[in-house]
Amino acid sequence: MSSGRHGQGHGKRSHHSSSSRGSRRGTQQSTSQLIESLNTHRINTLTELRRIERVAAECTEEEDQQAFQGPMTSAWTYYVTSHQMLNELRNLTRNYPFSRDALDDAKWRVSNDPESNRSWNYAWLVLIKLKDDQMIDSYATLESAKPEMWGGRIPEAEEAQQLADCLAWEWHEALEQMLRHWENPPTTTGF
Repeated sequence: MSSGRHGQGHGKRSHHSSSSRGSRRGTQQSTSQLIESLNTHRINTLTELRRIERVAAECTEEEDQQAFQGPMTSAWTYYVTSHQMLNELRNLTRNYPFSRDALDDAKWRVSNDPESNRSWNYAWLVLIKLKDDQMIDSYATLESAKPEMWGGRIPEAEEAQQLADCLAWEWHEALEQMLRHWENPPTTTGF
């Protein structure tokens, strides 16, 4: 009878270790599927990229963390350069579409910023650049004074200021909404 119990105990240990191997295989498979979706750009929205970034951050295996780094970096770059970031910003600013010029300038500033290597996340770097350099207020003022915003006429200073205030308010809201996706800055100090 005691040998039967010993056998059951041994069976449990063996079952536990095989389930742990099975779970590791499942993790490898899901990791490779996520990496494939990053490499093929099947996932190209801020919400989905952040979801995968969180999965990568929770990986306990160093091998898995390293496997994510290159594809994750490339996916964020593609998100910005494929105009998906602009599309998402404009979906959040339906009344006053976000300025393509402001976003292009932010991308240029990031590419010329020696501090840009502090993160693998190009999208976050661009959003933070827009915020830290106070680019929204500047571009709202520039955009609001353009004659094409006024049917071809040059606006009065007061009109332009009122429009600039509206642009800036909506653009700041969109920027803050996008930055809320990160609880902590995605800097090179950790994944």
